[in-house]
Amino acid sequence: MLSDSHPCRPSPSARPPPALSGGEAQRLKLATELGRDQRDALFVLDEPGVGLHPLDVRVLLGVLQRLVDNGATVVFIEHDLDVIANAGHVIDLGPGGGVHGGRVTAAGTPEQIADSPDGVTGRYLGEVLAHAGRPGPR
Repeated sequence: MLSDSHPCRPSPSARPPPALSGGEAQRLKLATELGRDQRDALFVLDEPGVGLHPLDVRVLLGVLQRLVDNGATVVFIEHDLDVIANAGHVIDLGPGGGVHGGRVTAAGTPEQIADSPDGVTGRYLGEVLAHAGRPGPR
């Protein structure tokens, strides 16, 4: 039996080892994949930009673009409009969440989504595109 003062017993004030959040783990996996051949690779990411500072989102977008440039297909679920604005193709599901969603309300380029009268995302995406100097809704 170990006593409370035994050197192998962690002290009550010892901190648990740090754990990676889901997003951090995703980003670490992406970083390890950058040096590999991505032809025919598929990456499915769940909100990769969540919790990131806007400048870090720009870095993430660069990483995702490198994957695509190297032949990978990148699919992600995202709510960050800056990330959505940089997608090659967007599928907007809605019109709401839960039982009020789940149908495709718009699909196409970010500009087409912004121009669609059916999707909620388009209303807000148009503002992001306009701020970036890209054409938004007509």
